[in-house]
Amino acid sequence: VTVAGYTAGQRAKRVPRSKYIAWVSILVGTAFPMLVLLVLKVFPFTPRYIIPLAGMMIGDAMTVTGVTMKKLREDVEIQRNMVEAALALGATPRQATLQQVRRSLGIALSPVIDAIKTVGLITLPGTMTGLILGGASPLEAIQLQIVVTNMLMAANTVSSIVSSYLCWTSFFTKEFQLKDEVFAEK
Repeated sequence: VTVAGYTAGQRAKRVPRSKYIAWVSILVGTAFPMLVLLVLKVFPFTPRYIIPLAGMMIGDAMTVTGVTMKKLREDVEIQRNMVEAALALGATPRQATLQQVRRSLGIALSPVIDAIKTVGLITLPGTMTGLILGGASPLEAIQLQIVVTNMLMAANTVSSIVSSYLCWTSFFTKEFQLKDEVFAEK
């Protein structure tokens, strides 16, 4: 999680506290679905299961988090005049940047959603293929792949939402103004 947070934070260098935001987002995004899987006893709590599952979730969450943060900052910078106009008219920072947050989440999650829509039709996922090649029944392999796919989607979604929330709050002062140092020309 530490290396993933650092890597995702590097992608969004111009976001204040980017490494910290990425680290928290990836940690929360990975811990939530993992906790659900453990509480429901879908997998035994052993390294054999936890290490590969956590690795898949952390890797995907890292990618989505970095893209979400970078895209959100870019969109706010591009539409700075619109955001500042909304703030001047009394909007909260959340209201002023809602469009940019939605766009960054959509862009970051769209490859994941597209991949999930085509699982089994276009691509044969590694978990399912590995189980079948290892001798497991195709039905068991498909069931496990459905669990893994939903787990990854949950990790990606939670990570991107947490990162966008933490990210946009770092763009504003306590007086609800955009921070000039975040959006200064470089």
